[in-house]
Amino acid sequence: MNKKTLFYVKAALIGALYTVLTLLSAFFGLAYGGVQFRFSEALTVLPLFSAASVPGLTVGCIVANIFSSVTPLDTIVGSLATLFAALLTRKLRHVKVKGFPLFSFLFPVIFNAVFVGAEIAFISGEEAFLPVFFMNMLTVGLGEAVVVFTLGTLLYKFFSKNDRIRELLS
Repeated sequence: MNKKTLFYVKAALIGALYTVLTLLSAFFGLAYGGVQFRFSEALTVLPLFSAASVPGLTVGCIVANIFSSVTPLDTIVGSLATLFAALLTRKLRHVKVKGFPLFSFLFPVIFNAVFVGAEIAFISGEEAFLPVFFMNMLTVGLGEAVVVFTLGTLLYKFFSKNDRIRELLS
């Protein structure tokens, strides 16, 4: 299999996994809205190991957000947040604080908090945009942080210690 095909296969598998994990979260009422604990967000650490994860996570988010009960706008806004976070995570993957890629873990939290928080405030139609935005930014960011810094850290440590998995991803 040539490198380009392998790249697309990896991206497709990551996208499918992201979609399935988001839909699993949705089954428990955790995937959409102001409070989110998407299991799939643990995968946002994958750009540390694989360039194919950038399009994979983005397309997976697009597909998963098609099922959003919030609005079709979520497909665009949430997916852009995922894309920007994945690009920065990949770009700064070697920047570490005491051996830990802290900034790479913060990008998904910050982008989702800001983008999705603004989206929810916008669609709520409230006149007081800023208070609604800040509240949703806080709740979305908190849910994202919990998943990324718990499940994402476990995934990161597992991949960091497993040469074979890293080899498959790269």
